[in-house]
Order: sequence, then C-alpha cells, then structure tokens
Amino acid sequence: MFIKWIRESQIAAGILTIIRLYVGYSWITAGYGKITEGFNAAGFLQGAVANASGDHPAVQAWWASFLEGIAIPNAGLFSFLVAWGELLVGIGLILGCLTTAAAFFGILMNFSFLFSGTVSTNAQMVLLTIFILIAGFNAGKFGLDRFVIPFVRKLTKGKFSPGESIVS
Repeated sequence: MFIKWIRESQIAAGILTIIRLYVGYSWITAGYGKITEGFNAAGFLQGAVANASGDHPAVQAWWASFLEGIAIPNAGLFSFLVAWGELLVGIGLILGCLTTAAAFFGILMNFSFLFSGTVSTNAQMVLLTIFILIAGFNAGKFGLDRFVIPFVRKLTKGKFSPGESIVS
C-alpha cells in the first residue's frame, strides 16, 4: 500500500520533490566545494585503512583491501570521481533529471563513505535516498523527468516495459 502510494500519488510526488531538493542541495554544495577548493582523497583513504585494525575496527577488512589495492593507488581518479560525482548527483536531483540514476549513484557514494568509517550525514542521506529510489519516476515527476523519461522510453521504442530486465 505504501509502495503504491509513494510511486503514484501526487502528494507523494510533492513530498519527494522537497526531499529530492534537500538531498540534491547537500550533494551539489559538497561537490562544488571539492571542485573549487581542490580535493585530494588520499588522506581520507589512508585514514580509512588505518581504521581497519584494532579490537573494534570502523572499517571492514574486505573494504580496507579494496582501498589499499585499488583506491589508494588511484587516489587522483577517485578524487575526481567523488568531487564531480557529488556535483552531478546534486544537479540531477535538483533538476529532477534522471532522478533514479542520480539517486542510485548518490546512495552508492554514501555507502562507500559509510564503509570507509565516516558517519556524518551519510546515514540520513541513505535513508532519504531510499524513498527516492522506491518512488522511481514519481520522485522526478515535478522535474525534468516529466519530459526526459517519455523521450527515453520513445528512444527504446517500447522494447522494455517497467520492471522488465534489459539483460537476457
């Protein structure tokens, strides 16, 4: 019942717009700050790895292995991806353009930050983003998705119906 309401109700679309704008603003300001002030994730990544030891590690060993083996050697790339990813997720959510994709990449970053031992507002952002993801199209109804999604559906020429996998 709640799922149907959040995916179809005009009232839910209005509430989701407010949530979307708040989350989008949070992302866009974080990303803009990183881009304009310069951002280097190397120190953060090394700190996360350091928090993977001790009696009660804040970072799980499997995630620390990923950070040591992939993220730290490519800290420049990860710095770029985080800064621009945050900005683009924020723009997508504020404009309501490809809202579900923006929310997905935003929650992916939030989980990455949480896995790295940073709490801050990430848990709150995850919770709010879950509502956006569950709502799907309705979350961007009062945004550019109203125009973009029908266009995208037209491009695919009805080859896929909602809920159908695009992978065989």
